Amino acid sequence: MGIPLNSILNLTEEQIDNSKIELNMKDGRTREPFIDRWLDRPESERAAGLAKRCSYWTWYRADRRNFKEGNWVFSFMRLYRSDEWLFVSAAEILETPEYGAENGYATVRILEDYAPLFGRLVINLHKGNKFSLYVFRLDKFLGEATVKEVLPAMYSGETFQGYDRVRLSFGKLDRIFRREIMPSYHDALESVTGVYCLTDTNTGRLYVGSATGEGGVAQRWGNYLDTKHGGNEKLRRLYEERGEAYFRRYFVFTLLEYFGMSYDPQKVLERESWWKDCLDTRRHGYNDN
Repeated sequence: MGIPLNSILNLTEEQIDNSKIELNMKDGRTREPFIDRWLDRPESERAAGLAKRCSYWTWYRADRRNFKEGNWVFSFMRLYRSDEWLFVSAAEILETPEYGAENGYATVRILEDYAPLFGRLVINLHKGNKFSLYVFRLDKFLGEATVKEVLPAMYSGETFQGYDRVRLSFGKLDRIFRREIMPSYHDALESVTGVYCLTDTNTGRLYVGSATGEGGVAQRWGNYLDTKHGGNEKLRRLYEERGEAYFRRYFVFTLLEYFGMSYDPQKVLERESWWKDCLDTRRHGYNDN
């Protein structure tokens, strides 16, 4: 049996009655995982429990607020395994904006007693995937939530899970290559050649490419981080029309196949062509050859 969450929070019945739990999963519009958004904020914001656009969104819909002034709110981000949640903030709601305000986030006072646990406390809590963000009365889940672990340092991203599970947003890939998070990922990508796919999540258009040179997939993906288009003409035009922000917001990198560094480069190119044919990326995607 797991350790009850309230053995860590140590709330009285009165405090529990006045508290909400916020369970953040994905942005309802962009589908960006909230944990990725949280990881993309400066460490100073994350440590303070004030990572922008991550917690304390006031409105569920026009006629229903998620919380009211005076509530205590405990904010969690879902990790990459669906029943694991990272504790990222706890605060008292001081002021809530009107519906439709440009900034729909509440003004809060951080509950400093819990600050040492921000980004470190991981809980187990089963919740489905129906919505992007939940805010409930804390007592609804306090009896079900159990402590999985308290990390020795602030969470910095998942560890490498294998080449068949590589799927990274542009922003996360950039942070990996700057060695801010998940250092094992860069080392792994540097050790293989392969065929990859770039997905424009805004339009659904795909680009298939390959990495065969020294430095492996890491070298090729690093080129996209630098240029955004990697020399591809269709991606170059998109960059000229929409700018860097578009790539950061919508592009996702996926490894389709991987091979050892000594694998025949010509065979890698043959597999690249095969994937282009399968996904029809010359006609319906960004490939131009």
